[in-house]
Amino acid sequence: MDASIVAKKKINQKVPLGRLAACCALILLCGVVAADKAAFVHPGIMHTAEDLAKIKAALVQNKQPLEQAWEALKVSDYARRDWQQTPFEHVQRGASNRVRIGSDEFLHDGTAAYTQALLWVFTDDTTYAQNCIDILNAWSATLKTVTGHDAKLLIGIGGIKYCMAAELMKYSEADWALADQQRFGRMLTEIWYPIIKDFYPSANGNWDASMMQTMMAMGIFLDDRAMFDRAVNYYFNGPGNGAIANYINEAGQCQESGRDQAHTQMGLEYLSNACEIAFKQGRDLYSACDNRLAKGFEYTARYNLGLKVPYTPYTSFQKRYHYPKISPKARGRLRSMYEKIYAHYQGRKGLKMPFTRQAIKKTRPEKGGISSIPWGTLMFAQMSQSHCHSASLQVCGESQ
Repeated sequence: MDASIVAKKKINQKVPLGRLAACCALILLCGVVAADKAAFVHPGIMHTAEDLAKIKAALVQNKQPLEQAWEALKVSDYARRDWQQTPFEHVQRGASNRVRIGSDEFLHDGTAAYTQALLWVFTDDTTYAQNCIDILNAWSATLKTVTGHDAKLLIGIGGIKYCMAAELMKYSEADWALADQQRFGRMLTEIWYPIIKDFYPSANGNWDASMMQTMMAMGIFLDDRAMFDRAVNYYFNGPGNGAIANYINEAGQCQESGRDQAHTQMGLEYLSNACEIAFKQGRDLYSACDNRLAKGFEYTARYNLGLKVPYTPYTSFQKRYHYPKISPKARGRLRSMYEKIYAHYQGRKGLKMPFTRQAIKKTRPEKGGISSIPWGTLMFAQMSQSHCHSASLQVCGESQ
């Protein structure tokens, strides 16, 4: 399949960026961007037709680091031509993942669906398209319930990858029957959405962030503006720990920095995914609260690279969690998530992200995992190379 074909239903009208209101000093919340009622760009969850065409052209030219990342994708288990999906009727995930009935399979199949979709786009091999479609169809035809303490988190973490795969199948020459697309849509609206609709304000912020990314992705696939805007509005003004000004303070410290570094990076990745999804629809979440997300990434990368950062004791929404000091737990375990954020702030905006850049050197090529969006180097590294001279971003002081 030529990547240009993916553009057959793309909306060519350029959507103007929304105007961001000032952060409210009293309640530390950001203003809402005025709702944009223009039609959605398709494909447009994380990758537009233009993005895909540029990456495909770079692979033909064997450009690095994309070629290295592409080779890593091709040899992964999720790229197997004989992938067999394992759908469940009733999925359950308990607190701290202690009860796992179909939840791991749900996450693995979602990662495989997205990986197989990319293989289809970049190789034209219909085997991969059919593998992806089989996964989407199997789950939409089988799944009836998702329950348990972590049901919201499970849909938030895994749902986005199913939506991204479905978007690439729907807006391409893949042979995905309309009836099957409609059934997949019903799974989103009837099973997934009721679970994540109201977020989880008192939970640690990575929960809200995961649901925002998936809700935005669902809204785009379904052409449901209200669903999409619900997530966007929560990003700016949500009461919970995952809203941007609640998750990250002005110094870059995150709500979960005192919990552990693994969950902190999860929350940051999910917020960055939400920002990228919105950006592809002409909505600028990245710049909210004076580039607050960039400060969170730089602060977290700096600490996980072994440097000192300032820390203020933090009590979360509804006083559910209190973290008196920064946590060294999982320190140095850099998550495969830094390419996308660097591509935006450094590549698009020309802002220096020195600690994020150092993190990328340690994580390339990004392969991801079942709780993250994989293949970040392949899909975003090319964008970060467009600016050589950048303005500095002031983050977290000079303490070493």
